[in-house]
Amino acid sequence: MEDIRNESVDPDQPSRIDPSCYCRLGGVLELLSRRHAIQVICLVGAVGPVRYGEIEDALGEISSSTLSSRLSELVEAGYLEREQYDEIPPRVEYELTMTGEQLRQRLHPLLEWAEIHEEFEEPAEA
Repeated sequence: MEDIRNESVDPDQPSRIDPSCYCRLGGVLELLSRRHAIQVICLVGAVGPVRYGEIEDALGEISSSTLSSRLSELVEAGYLEREQYDEIPPRVEYELTMTGEQLRQRLHPLLEWAEIHEEFEEPAEA
């Protein structure tokens, strides 16, 4: 496959990237497309070490089972780190791993784009 990383991209020209290279995105896109996954990554990245209840409060409408699933999936994928402290009551904190921080940095332009795009969207008709 030809290396075109340093070439400028012209949106009017057909891409010379081998379409099979996008297959590697499947796993990360599957995880990030799950409800609240991107919000959890961005929230944990913005707040730093954060407890389950703080995430739950910040996201508001998320169910406990959904939040537990997302946290477990993100820990298993290597984006979050889970630290459990031997205290009473038990304390668990979540923090981004280096890979999770890299992902959060790459999501930031997407979130900026979504915010700008949302400003120009016409309201849905009832």
